[in-house]
Amino acid sequence: MLSIDLRGHIALITGASGMLGRVMARTFADCGADLVLHYHKNKQDADRLAVELRRKTGRRVVTVQADITSAEDVQRMKQEVVASKIGVPDILVHNAVIQYEWKPVIDQPLADFDSQYNSCVMQTVHMVKEFVPDIIAKGAGGRIVVINTECAAMAEANCGAYTAAKRGLDGLVRVLAKELGPHQITVNEVAPGWMVTENDRRMQTEIQPEYDKTVPLGRRGTDAEIAQMCAFLASPLASFTTGAYIPVSGGRVMPAI
Repeated sequence: MLSIDLRGHIALITGASGMLGRVMARTFADCGADLVLHYHKNKQDADRLAVELRRKTGRRVVTVQADITSAEDVQRMKQEVVASKIGVPDILVHNAVIQYEWKPVIDQPLADFDSQYNSCVMQTVHMVKEFVPDIIAKGAGGRIVVINTECAAMAEANCGAYTAAKRGLDGLVRVLAKELGPHQITVNEVAPGWMVTENDRRMQTEIQPEYDKTVPLGRRGTDAEIAQMCAFLASPLASFTTGAYIPVSGGRVMPAI
């Protein structure tokens, strides 16, 4: 019977204290991975999650802080990971993103375009520059999973900054897949639709009729379904998949061939 087995692997998840990040961390720990949990400002939530995972799964878990848009901060984070002696992360999950108010392009502040580019594209550049050389040196291959969005394919109104950044990220992922493939490092994107999170469950907003009727499966996806796809791509089961943009959107996005 097939199972997602991440025992013996170390996963670094950015934005691990956020809604989706917490579910991904729990999923990866349940699959056997040791974890480096990145946070920006939510130290309390990250530390609480680390305690929970150590207690429930027995995995090794450390927390690290950084502004992932800053090369210097990511470099410092790398040094803290090394100092923690947890080992070389061979799975990188790029989940963090800056939130902002969506507006038409003509009304969107220019700073929002910069913030989205920096938190989507440059996050991956900084993380690759700092962590991938060690993965290559270890010689056992690795996995990079980045969170994209259905918006990159839909290109709907009022999300210009987000869409532009995520489409740029898509191009970067495809380049990295070719550059890192010879080192047996796969690079893939998971593109969620409008997913259900703990906030929705608490506020009972899981059902969104106008959106749901645009989804062939007739509902919103869940945070767990996104996390499970990420865990699959991080596992040996996905050893021959790289450079892929994989929508987890219930059929709302169907990339053409």
